[in-house]
Amino acid sequence: MAGVPAPRVFDRTLVRRRLRRALAGGYADFLIGRAVDDLDARLATVLRRFPLAVDVGSPTAGVVRMLDASGRADRVMRLAAAPNGEPTGTLVIGDEEALPLTEESFDLAVSLLALHGINDLPGALIQIRRALKPDGLFLGCLLGGATLTELRQSFAAAETELEGGVSPRVAPFADVRDLGNLLQRAGFALPVTDVEPVTVRYADVFGLLRDLRAMGLANALAERRKTPLRRTTLTRVAQVYAERFADVDGRVRATFEIVWLSGWAPHESQQKPLRPGSAKARLADALGATEQSPCETAGS
Repeated sequence: MAGVPAPRVFDRTLVRRRLRRALAGGYADFLIGRAVDDLDARLATVLRRFPLAVDVGSPTAGVVRMLDASGRADRVMRLAAAPNGEPTGTLVIGDEEALPLTEESFDLAVSLLALHGINDLPGALIQIRRALKPDGLFLGCLLGGATLTELRQSFAAAETELEGGVSPRVAPFADVRDLGNLLQRAGFALPVTDVEPVTVRYADVFGLLRDLRAMGLANALAERRKTPLRRTTLTRVAQVYAERFADVDGRVRATFEIVWLSGWAPHESQQKPLRPGSAKARLADALGATEQSPCETAGS
């Protein structure tokens, strides 16, 4: 029986078009640059080389350059929704929702700041896991649920006040607990998630909006309002943002929650939990305490 299609949250054609426009116009790379540095540090703790790696959808070629410079991967294939002209790695144009990857082919799969913009994240994670060789590693990050919370609240307040209702404008980013569950459902062994909140400050909300466009992150929701945003509404958004989220120096804050995911393709050599009742030592002995049965009470 065929699976139920994933809900269409994002207009994927528009996502790709906006990313191509951002790359052509001067990509705002402060978040992806930070993510590449963090990926480098995280891979430094993994004591192995990777003969063949794949970068799944990262918006720039920074991952490929880092892996080449560090020598951690012998060959790197880059799957991208849009080319950016950088002659790095083996470039394949494709979509993260239908990965053109052969099963059990890669020793390492990475993906930075790409998977939050797809409709079928569980399906993408399953495809990535299947593309890994046994004991292959997946390591990536995406934007989490607290991302742009200030912008979401400001739009909601302004539109409720001036237009009598709220329209979809900020993507519904996933919660870290949900992402951990998705790794398990996708079949990854030893899944781990952790969160890094990043606060960026701007002179006003318009600077934030310019950076979002320059990262290809402008509104691409399938149910977005198709009519242009009214100038009076945008002005009110800026006022609400400044009233609620400005620091003492007048600059406003924007939150980007970066959620890191890691997991391994299952392999018989990996650590496994013990079976219940198979422990060789008692906790009471380790703690130097006297063990009591459940029915015993103090002083009995």
